[in-house]
Amino acid sequence: MLVILDYGIGNLTSIKNMLKRAGFDSRLSTDTEEVASAEKLILPGVGHFDYCMTQLRKAPFWDMLHKRVLEDKVPILGVCVGCQMLMESSEEGREAGLGWLKGKVVRFNKGRIGDLKIPHMSWTDVEPAPGHPLYEGIEEPRFYFVHSYHVQAENPQQVTGTAEYGYRFTASVQKENIQGVQFHPEKSHRSGMRLYTNFIKNY
Repeated sequence: MLVILDYGIGNLTSIKNMLKRAGFDSRLSTDTEEVASAEKLILPGVGHFDYCMTQLRKAPFWDMLHKRVLEDKVPILGVCVGCQMLMESSEEGREAGLGWLKGKVVRFNKGRIGDLKIPHMSWTDVEPAPGHPLYEGIEEPRFYFVHSYHVQAENPQQVTGTAEYGYRFTASVQKENIQGVQFHPEKSHRSGMRLYTNFIKNY
């Protein structure tokens, strides 16, 4: 069972609809037992980092989520702020992140992007790490981004994709069964559909 974690935040229906178009059944769930039996998990996130983390901690499946990811090694994909939440902290707020990957979330450096606007809101090419399974078969990896902050992983080997917005920044990360993408696959048409397919089939 593929579970989209429902803690009251994120493009839940959009993700579910994209997965359905890709041919996969999924379930929006707040239920601890469903999280306990999930074969794969998706962690959405939209808006302010602190609010997302606060709401996630209130979710009934909070403790089970840690067990499934850290002990059972269930594959999980964080999307947008869901990707940022995988890190230890964010410049956007004071709440601690999940800390599953070492590193932090930083605001785009205005001094380095020049006249470009914050937030970064556009279709942008992503350069995947060579041969990475999440991007398998995506001939033109171009995805839709909406964000003012991006992750900085402490370990560069955990960076699986980068993009350019005034300077090169991290677009996706992975540590073992834990993955995150800064962009919105559910808004990225064929590339996004293939990326979700790859996550489900390759992990």
